[in-house]
Amino acid sequence: MASSVKPFDGTNPVLGELDAKSAAALLAVAGDIALVMDAAGVIRDVTLVSGGDSQFDAATQWVGRPWNETVTSESRGKIDTLVKEAAHQGISKRRQVNHVLGDVSEVPIAYTTIKLGREGGLVAVGRDMRHVSALQQRLVEAQQAMERDYWRLRHVETRYRLLFQLASDGILVLAAANLKVLDANSAAGQIFGEPADRLLGKTFPFGMDAATSRHLDDLLSSARSAGRAGEVTMPLLGGRNYHASASCFRQESSTLMLLRFSPADASVAEATGASSPSRLLDLLERSPDAFVVTDLDGDILTANRAFLDIAELASEEQVRGTPLATYIGRPGADFGVFTGMLRRNGVVRLMATTARGTHGHQSEVEVSAVWAPEVEEPCIGYTIRDIGRRLASGPQGARDLTRAVEELTSLVGRVSLRDLVRDTVDLVERHFIEAALELTHDNRTSAAEVLGVSRQSLYVKLRRHRLVTPGADRDDDVSR
Repeated sequence: MASSVKPFDGTNPVLGELDAKSAAALLAVAGDIALVMDAAGVIRDVTLVSGGDSQFDAATQWVGRPWNETVTSESRGKIDTLVKEAAHQGISKRRQVNHVLGDVSEVPIAYTTIKLGREGGLVAVGRDMRHVSALQQRLVEAQQAMERDYWRLRHVETRYRLLFQLASDGILVLAAANLKVLDANSAAGQIFGEPADRLLGKTFPFGMDAATSRHLDDLLSSARSAGRAGEVTMPLLGGRNYHASASCFRQESSTLMLLRFSPADASVAEATGASSPSRLLDLLERSPDAFVVTDLDGDILTANRAFLDIAELASEEQVRGTPLATYIGRPGADFGVFTGMLRRNGVVRLMATTARGTHGHQSEVEVSAVWAPEVEEPCIGYTIRDIGRRLASGPQGARDLTRAVEELTSLVGRVSLRDLVRDTVDLVERHFIEAALELTHDNRTSAAEVLGVSRQSLYVKLRRHRLVTPGADRDDDVSR
């Protein structure tokens, strides 16, 4: 919606006849900066707010220069509009322009221009908008981070739903407060003789006699008090025996119960479609994420095809029996962290580390792990995801830059300090330009704003660092 400015009534006796000193004082407090110009738009005086940003001190050098020469090329049209509106209407609408202060720094200032008297002099009163631009940039970054988290959670939920529905054991998720079914897989529907979606909202237990219900009540009470309850065998629908176990966990502010029912004999396993484990193993073997099972000492028991690709090996026999730390994390360090977290929490979620192949290839990975210390053969299962090609959450981390600077440090004693400093400055500048281009999806105008430089300055640096082909800046101007 267009904004308008309503001036004071000139006949108001309270205002009286303002002298030059009072008028200058009013201009000084009306904004962060005030420019006094003649009718041609040439700056004759500059007034700065007392205690303002010292960067504005350079504005005093604008005296004697046309106003539109103090701003970037993109803002010159706005300056002409401000001058014309003030000349014809007496006062202009507020518009934001970008001033050039110092070598390459751009400062956004929102101006309102006022015409003075009949001689046509102008006064432009401006407000520093850098804090607003910073808030806008933070908002954009927050929105991008939220979108990345949203899609990551969607992918995690998809994997969870796939494994949940393919499991051969019947699984129910209950609200601990009222034992209403919140989620159920297809195997649970087969056990209780109803489609899984019809189980949702029902109060558990159901489909069992009074004695079995008492056993389940005891099982759930043990899970509430200890967090987990071991297996008990009980008859369910049709008198078939099942092993039941329960665990308790919290989600946000709610306490939930997870009930698992597994067949106790082969006939029940066949009736409930227990060929699912083979299907599940086949899916894990074909999974694009690496999956590894180790013993409690960290030696590999089995691994899928995706892990062999990370390890740069051809067959599972080549990795079986070797320490997982040979390929994942820092040798002798990260595995201890994994086992420590597993003992405390039972699981490890999305721990960032590195993976190494036998031929020297390295990649960034996320590792999740779960262990089964109480089974007949205790083991740990690892899911490993390559995140090297994932959309970064912002400019690339300092690790790559640090590694490059360390390589330059190795030249100390062989190259002069002057050359080392020059090469380091070029390296750092190139790194942050690439990071800005990555953050803005190669939009050079936005990258220039992120870096706080003019678009022309950015093009010069792109050519100097050979980050753009000749003529690409001209094509970019035309496209925009």
